[in-house]
Amino acid sequence: MSTGPNAGQVRGPVQVSFSPSLDPILPMDASITRMAVADNDIKGANIGSAEFRAWEERQPADELRTMGRKALIPYGLYACKGFVSAHLAQGTGFSDADLAHLWEALLGMWDHDRSASKGVMSCRGLYVFKHVGTDSDATQRVRQAMLGCAPAHRLLDFSQPGREQVNAIIEIERRADLQGSPRTFADYVVKVYPERLPAGVELLVDGRTPAATPV
Repeated sequence: MSTGPNAGQVRGPVQVSFSPSLDPILPMDASITRMAVADNDIKGANIGSAEFRAWEERQPADELRTMGRKALIPYGLYACKGFVSAHLAQGTGFSDADLAHLWEALLGMWDHDRSASKGVMSCRGLYVFKHVGTDSDATQRVRQAMLGCAPAHRLLDFSQPGREQVNAIIEIERRADLQGSPRTFADYVVKVYPERLPAGVELLVDGRTPAATPV
């Protein structure tokens, strides 16, 4: 890593933005009882289970069970936007196979990182806008695709409750009969309109399937 003007800067072909929630969330704080031993003298000691049980029986019960707190969010639907630069990919060796692995990781990463606070967090949709170009010449079409056939905001700006976007490719609405705040993904309706795509851009659902009709 350099120590010059750009010290600490890491820039690669894949960039991911912060993910805002579509609706206001309600953070909660729950009290928990920690059952794991936190004594520095015993937790790192190289002893067997019998020695540990004997040590535990000699300790006061209130010193083995401590109180703690855990932050959680009952429900929230977040929209994350990412970008892949074809030009930076050329300089780093980032390939189509790497890109396919990225889509696979985004779709399934939560299934391999469960915890009490994250619960059943999961990816509820992956929509990839692929620039393919429109020129009749194959070489020029590749160059056109690398530069992009439409600005990012035209593709990524989606319509959502309270912030309607005209001619948006993706629209997210609350369920018509919803009362109160959304508390599950079923409280939303996601609509995709491939016919609104600019020329030279394809829409891949889950990073693989071209979308030809409204989803």
